Amino acid sequence: DEAGYQEMYRQSVENPEDFWGEHGKRIDWIKPYSQVSDVSYDKADLHISWFGDGTLNAAANCLDRHLASRGDQTAIIWEGDDPADSRHISYAELHEEVCKFANVLKAEGAKKGDRITIYMPMIPEATVAMLACARLGIMHSVVFGGFAAAELAKRIDDATPKAIISASCGHEPNRIVSYKPLLDEAIELSTHKPDHCVVYQREALQADLVEGRDLEWHAAHEGVEPLAPVPVKATDPLYILYTSGTTGQPKGVIRDNGGHAVALQWTMPNIYDTHPGEVYWAASDIGWVVGHSYIVYAPLLIGATTIVFEGKPVGTPDAGT
Repeated sequence: DEAGYQEMYRQSVENPEDFWGEHGKRIDWIKPYSQVSDVSYDKADLHISWFGDGTLNAAANCLDRHLASRGDQTAIIWEGDDPADSRHISYAELHEEVCKFANVLKAEGAKKGDRITIYMPMIPEATVAMLACARLGIMHSVVFGGFAAAELAKRIDDATPKAIISASCGHEPNRIVSYKPLLDEAIELSTHKPDHCVVYQREALQADLVEGRDLEWHAAHEGVEPLAPVPVKATDPLYILYTSGTTGQPKGVIRDNGGHAVALQWTMPNIYDTHPGEVYWAASDIGWVVGHSYIVYAPLLIGATTIVFEGKPVGTPDAGT
C-alpha cells in the first residue's frame, strides 16, 4: 500500500546500510558479509562495493536452495515458435541440467575467473548455459542471437572467452536462422580464438562441427556427473553484457554477484508484486539486460516460474535495455 511504500522508501534513504543489510539476508551466503557497502566518490579513490567480504553462488541461490521446498515446481515454461513445441522444466530438472553442464565446461578446462560467450536462440539450454557459468564462477557474456558475425567477432575479441556456447539454429516466424555459419565466420574474423565451442544440435538443422574444436551438446554430457557450486566473492563479476555498438565500439558492462542478487530478489515482490510459486513473464530476450535480470535471475532467485519464448519478436534491442 501507499503507506508501506513510503515507509520502505524512507528507510532506504535515511539508513541504506540497515535497509540493504536486512534485505541481503534474504539470499543464501556461503560466508555472510560483515559490511554492507563501501562507497567513495572521491576522484582519487572512486569505488563502490556491496557486501564486499561475503561469498555466495548465484546459481545455487537460483536453484539449490529451492530444491527441498519446490523441487517439483516448474522453474521454466518454454514455448517454441510453434506453440505445440513446448516444455515444462522443474527446479529439480533444471538443477540437474545446470550441474552437469557446469562439469562439461570444467572438463574442457574452464575455471573460475574465465569468460564464456553464449550465442544462442531463446531455448532452455541458453538459461542452463548462463547458470552453469555462474555455478563455476565464470563470467558469461551473452550475445544476442540476431547479431551478425562481425558484431559477434567484436565481442569475442573484447571478452576473450575460453569457450563459446551456441546452437545449430534458431526458429523465427516463417524462417529458420542458421547460427553455426555465423559463429564460424565470427571466429575467423576475430583475433582471439576460443579453445572450444559447444553446439546444441536442433532437429530442424544439423550444423557442421569443426573437428578438435567443436563439441556437440548431448555428446559432451555422456558420463558427466553434477558439479557443486563454486564460492565467489560478492564483488566478483557475474557477467559481461555489451552495449549495442551503434555509437562506436561496444562497451562491456559488468555486473557483480552479491549486490546484483540482493537487488533483484528485492524487486520481485516490491516492484512486480511477484512471489514464490507464481508465474512471471518478461517480454524480452536473454541477449538484453532485461532478459538477464527478469527472465533468468530474478524469477529463479525467489522461486517463481519464468517463461521463455522463442521466435516471438518483442521489438528493437532498445525494448530490452
